[in-house]
Formats: sequence, structure tokens, C-alpha cells
Amino acid sequence: MENQAPRLKVIKAGGISVVELLDKKMLDEACIAQIGEELAGMIAEADSIGLVMDFANVEHMSSSALGMLITVHKRIQEKNGQLLLCGIRPSIFEVFKITRLDEIFQIYSGRDEAVAAAAPQGRQYWL
Repeated sequence: MENQAPRLKVIKAGGISVVELLDKKMLDEACIAQIGEELAGMIAEADSIGLVMDFANVEHMSSSALGMLITVHKRIQEKNGQLLLCGIRPSIFEVFKITRLDEIFQIYSGRDEAVAAAAPQGRQYWL
């Protein structure tokens, strides 16, 4: 089996973990599963979770990717953590609105805004 290309990049920012999605297209089931597994591992190892997912690179996304996000969101909630999304293109955001996922997820236009919202005064996260 050949090496799989990295699907995400994790950056620590102000006590929050920022996950930058690297793929332009989140359509392939295997790629989505790989991202989900990597995120599940991060969540399982963390005591407290403050996670910002940056979609700035993502141009297309399948319904399977939405399902993976819902699963990640539930796992983070089980640990009393917080998941915020940012950088979602208008065409993809429209899908969030149609499916009412914009009511479930905290969505911000930019990374800095999401990181600031994820780290209110006195709250610390480690991931």
C-alpha cells in the first residue's frame, strides 16, 4: 500500500487546535474516512477539546463529508468540547443552510474570528 497524502494540517493557536483541510475536493469515501479517523484519534487522546476546522481550501464536499462532520461534532460534545467551522465557501455554506446544519455548527467567516470565539476568557483547551 502506498503512502497516503496528508489530508489535514493541525496548527495550535491560542490553546486551540486548528485543523486546516488540505483537499480541494472532499468527495472520495476513503479520503473522508481517513480524515474522520485522524480527527477521532485526536479527540480520543484529548482531555478537553477546542477545535476549529478551516475549510478555506475545500471547493467541493459530499454528503458523506457532512456525515463525518456530524460524527466529529458529537464526539467533541461528549467530551464537553467545542467545534467551530470557518472558511466555508458560499456554495458549500448554502448546503449547510439547506440541511439546517448551520443551526448545529458554529460557523465563522475567518480563522482568527473562530479561534477567538473558541477561546473565551478563562477557558483552556488542549488537543
